[in-house]
Amino acid sequence: MNERSAAEGPLLSAVDLTTGYGSRRPRVLLKRIAVDLEAGELVAVLGPNGAGKSTLLRTLAGMQPALEGQVELNGARLQSLTARQLARRVGVVLPERAVPGMLSAYDLVALGRYPHTGWAGRLRLQDEAAIRRALELVGIAHLAPRNVAALSDGERQKVMIARALAQEPKVLILDEPTAFLDLPGRVEVMSLLNRLVRRSGADSAVLLSTHDLDLALRTADRVWLLDRRGGLQSGFPQDLLRTDAFEIAFESQELSQYLPRGTLLPQVAHSQRKTIGLQDHE
Repeated sequence: MNERSAAEGPLLSAVDLTTGYGSRRPRVLLKRIAVDLEAGELVAVLGPNGAGKSTLLRTLAGMQPALEGQVELNGARLQSLTARQLARRVGVVLPERAVPGMLSAYDLVALGRYPHTGWAGRLRLQDEAAIRRALELVGIAHLAPRNVAALSDGERQKVMIARALAQEPKVLILDEPTAFLDLPGRVEVMSLLNRLVRRSGADSAVLLSTHDLDLALRTADRVWLLDRRGGLQSGFPQDLLRTDAFEIAFESQELSQYLPRGTLLPQVAHSQRKTIGLQDHE
């Protein structure tokens, strides 16, 4: 597959987007923001509790409507896409613990092929290949026959990521992917996402929310920083750390004592990552 041209624009973009919830008297969380997600990027959504991180991700994923504004996926308006079309473009991993029943890891990952199978859900050879590829990308092929209920939290989270990858999405959206994990598990999952966004394929990206500020700042290409006043700042981690953006967003002067400074972050130019994505394409 040919590499994306910069002229094709971002994979995901939002203009004048207002997010929140409720219909009669909606509670507004973010007001008239503009964001974009480019191919080959890992972008971390950071901010204090209640700032609207999960609501923003759900809105961008088409799981709840925007209060105002427009969201586009690869140039197509979100509202114009059918559920199946949307599922072929966006894979979502939510923080809720999976309730897998008696499913094996392979069977759970196979559920990610539903946008590509017919009404009977019968897996074809290309579906089986996509499932195996997703398991291998996440590094859990050896877990395929095991019951998901018997896996650790970290292993189960990897299975959920593999299920989303089995959809072969252009955009992978993860809401708190390190929730419920201990420190080694959080580092492992963030490192996995970092590796995935550097795999072959020039037209995919990762967008995630997290409370792990230090890990996110060391892993992400860019940060979307939310505050409690409905605002959002987008920038490179090094640039935001040179300002008081985090102290203002989190309303904490002590935060500067905790956060790594720009010189400690990996110095990988953004332009070097723009042609790397999630999946191998035929």
